[in-house]
Amino acid sequence: MADAVRIFAEHAPEYHALRARLVPGLDAFYGTAAEVLALRGQPVRRVLDLGAGTGMLSAAVASRHPEAELVLLDGAAPMLAQAEQLLAPRRLTTVVADMREALPAGPFDAVVSALAIHHLEDAAKRDLNERVLAVLAPGGVFVNAEQVRAPTDWLEDRQREGWLAACRQEGASEEELASALERMRADLHTDVETQLRWLREAGYVDVDCVYKRWHFAVFAGWRPPAA
Repeated sequence: MADAVRIFAEHAPEYHALRARLVPGLDAFYGTAAEVLALRGQPVRRVLDLGAGTGMLSAAVASRHPEAELVLLDGAAPMLAQAEQLLAPRRLTTVVADMREALPAGPFDAVVSALAIHHLEDAAKRDLNERVLAVLAPGGVFVNAEQVRAPTDWLEDRQREGWLAACRQEGASEEELASALERMRADLHTDVETQLRWLREAGYVDVDCVYKRWHFAVFAGWRPPAA
């Protein structure tokens, strides 16, 4: 996890443009994650963004929920500095911390994350699911826009091929793709079905994968509403 923080901190200034080339369908990916927050029709007043990076997901949330208070947590201070610039003049709270550490105090109407939790080991992912549930308000939602593994090795290879072709169409260079593939060697991807099961076992309801393209997927699960 420390290596991931260092790498992303080093690339903070060019992160937005690079991510657009390496995440084909970026607008739909982030847009779906932000849209899910309103599915139950409850007010979205306070949102925690885990592994917030330069604030791209928070920006998508802010565009749809302009009155929401945003709390951004990331291990890399340079990334959060970029987020403050992106979201200005909106006031927000930034927290430099590891997702393995205690989360900011709730309650939150939503907890979101994009392309961050796959840096955690499986046990830490499951622990985070439980800690997120604890800081959600009743009826609140956890939305994870994530990088996932295919359920079989054959599909994993096809998924990788499809992603590379789509990245080239978005203008990614071979050098950028080679660097991305090298960074991904340290990622700890988990398949969709396993992650949905973990959310249900943690106590979330109405759990589903609401978006998927190649190895990018958006999961959502709600804390049960108050009786």
